Amino acid sequence: MPTLIVIAGPTASGKTDLSLQLAKAYNAEIISADARQFYRKMDIGTAKPSPQQLADVKHHFIDFLDPSAEYNAGQFEKEAITFLSQYFETNEICILTGGSGMYINAVTEGFDDLPSTPISIREKFNVIYENKGITYLQELLKSADPQYFEEVDIHNKQRIQRALEAIEVSGKPFSELRKKQKQKRKFAIQKIVLTPTRQDLYLRINNRVDEMVKAGLLEEVKSLMNLKNCNALQTVGYQELFEYLEGSKTFEEAIDKIKQHTRNYAKRQTTWFRKQSNYVSFSSNEFDRIKRHLDESLNV
Repeated sequence: MPTLIVIAGPTASGKTDLSLQLAKAYNAEIISADARQFYRKMDIGTAKPSPQQLADVKHHFIDFLDPSAEYNAGQFEKEAITFLSQYFETNEICILTGGSGMYINAVTEGFDDLPSTPISIREKFNVIYENKGITYLQELLKSADPQYFEEVDIHNKQRIQRALEAIEVSGKPFSELRKKQKQKRKFAIQKIVLTPTRQDLYLRINNRVDEMVKAGLLEEVKSLMNLKNCNALQTVGYQELFEYLEGSKTFEEAIDKIKQHTRNYAKRQTTWFRKQSNYVSFSSNEFDRIKRHLDESLNV
């Protein structure tokens, strides 16, 4: 039976390297479920695979949207399932990798039919954001739905606002709206989650941010300054440097904030994956053990 191998885990846990190793071992292609990597021009700040890595293994759902485009997990589900239906006609194994439980679940379980948002409600939250900022939206979400607040990237304005809009329309917590019956897929699913120690993960994050700076993160952010209000750029690594460029932070403060916000997000990701019972957990540098586990599951 065709099989989708899911490689999940917090940011900077080693998902990209593991996915590439497995793709080469199984002659498979990779789907990115990292929503930030969907967007063109956002390369360094989203830790996209390098041009060489993209040349070594075929990737899908990377660099297919402009930063100004609106896109959501429901659309991703439809497009990814359509792709997999065609892909599995001639291939046995595909690898899905990412750190967002919402985008992974969209493919493996199906995404919920959330209520559509009236323009008046969307405008209401747009005004709140313009007047009071993202911190106030974070407080609203934490009060209305503490469970989803613990899962979401709280620096992603689009996801926070979408949840608040759905809560306003339905009168129910967003986390409850997402609990519909799982879709049965026409392929097997093997889920792996990488769980480095907190000390190792935080060191990886700090080192990765330093490497991003050396690779030209500031220049990338400068090139996107005219798009800074796009939802895709309301995210860690970009917002902090926009604030530096606007004069409200020093460069050192902005970099420290990127590290802090990334660590905070990784902590929430780790907490979410720890609660999932259908993942098999491994440390970051255990390729041989992971490969043996998958070989047994796949009867290779």
